Amino acid sequence: MALTQPDILTGAYVTADQLLSLRFRPTRAPQFAASPITGTQAGLRLSKQKGRGVDFAEVRQYQPGDDIRSIDWRVTARKNLPHTKVFREERERPALLFVDQGQHMFFGSTQRLKSVAAAELAARVAWQITGNGDRVGGMVLDTTGQHMFRPFRTVKATGRMLTQVASSNQQLSRPQAVAESGAAHLETALAALCQLRQRRNRLFIISDLAGSLQLWREALHRLARHHHVQVLHITDPLEAELPPTGVYNIRQGDESLSFYSGDKTLRKRYADTHAERAADIKEICRHPAVSLQELSTANTHWDHLNWA
Repeated sequence: MALTQPDILTGAYVTADQLLSLRFRPTRAPQFAASPITGTQAGLRLSKQKGRGVDFAEVRQYQPGDDIRSIDWRVTARKNLPHTKVFREERERPALLFVDQGQHMFFGSTQRLKSVAAAELAARVAWQITGNGDRVGGMVLDTTGQHMFRPFRTVKATGRMLTQVASSNQQLSRPQAVAESGAAHLETALAALCQLRQRRNRLFIISDLAGSLQLWREALHRLARHHHVQVLHITDPLEAELPPTGVYNIRQGDESLSFYSGDKTLRKRYADTHAERAADIKEICRHPAVSLQELSTANTHWDHLNWA
């Protein structure tokens, strides 16, 4: 695994060190932007409005009308003038990441696997949000189940989550990491995600959206009732079109098969099936609180992504 020009992770696996090091590598993707704030809706940043809240802003000289409960008596005594503490009201939506490292992500036909692209994207998103001073947490789904992380705004907490992403990615190299319970894990994970209703979050779904589209439809629309959902859809060119004419061997676990890719009927049926599923995914994400972005394993940059 290596970082190549223009600085993307390639190969079959990632390590924790590689994901942690992305903190110091500027991403070429546009900066994340908060969704428009209307009324009392909370945004992603700390409000400039000052009042009694959770984040200390400054100490200044007392002004008529200030809350006497906020007087800083130490500064008042030292300067022999009344001074008061000023707070910033915290108005933020924690950013949550759903990072898919299921067995179905262990696939790729170019310079990296979908699982690697998802891990890198999760790291870049998490580090950018952390760098903005916002809280980030979420869920990592792998072959053993789900791993939850409460949102924090510290580098250490972000590092812990990304270390789990790398650990989950490494599990995909084990022969016993089969997809027998993958559908059940996904259903359980999405159900748990839908229970996060205590406040409106910004939710990033980083996945290839494998499995039942009806399951994804129900989950995304439920999540959209309480959160702003950004679906970062990981794809691979081989999913859209069969390789050039030839005989190919495919293995999954202990099973293998051979096929001839030059059959025109097979090629058309394959392409049509993918096109139908792609159209269904776009239709599922056609919701006011859901946005869809696609990232192919063949992409060598991030400039086409829109985080606004």
